[in-house]
Amino acid sequence: MTGQYLPIFALGVLAVLFAALSFGASRLLAPSRQTRPKLEPYECGVEESTAAPERFGVRFFLIAMIFIVFDIEIIFLYPWAVSYRELGLFGLVAIGVFALAVFESFVYLIGNGALNWGPTRRVSKSNPQVSAARTSTSTVRRVGLDGRQAPSEAT
Repeated sequence: MTGQYLPIFALGVLAVLFAALSFGASRLLAPSRQTRPKLEPYECGVEESTAAPERFGVRFFLIAMIFIVFDIEIIFLYPWAVSYRELGLFGLVAIGVFALAVFESFVYLIGNGALNWGPTRRVSKSNPQVSAARTSTSTVRRVGLDGRQAPSEAT
């Protein structure tokens, strides 16, 4: 009985021995000079920039949620489409409830501004100081244009 496990045990011993010898040879034969490029993290050949990476906004994750919701919907629609005749009215009602839940989550994400990628417009009706007639062209003052052409006059 123990003889049948001997090849598996021998293979395990050989694997551990090979790993130990590889690590030992790497330590002995590899040059050990620590230089700045060797100590920096390597990310697919992209050199590290000094600026911190830009953080993703919440809207990016809302879009990701939309993709996940529709992926899950497709995953559940394929089996239903294959066996819709055998499922009958029960299957139709179940997929209708599921589609309603998916549509409700989509409406929720759209309502929270998942697809609004432009600047946010906040017009408060309760604040009389904020006027709907104010636009970026009427309220933004151009600074530093002394002796230069305005952007609309540039060719």
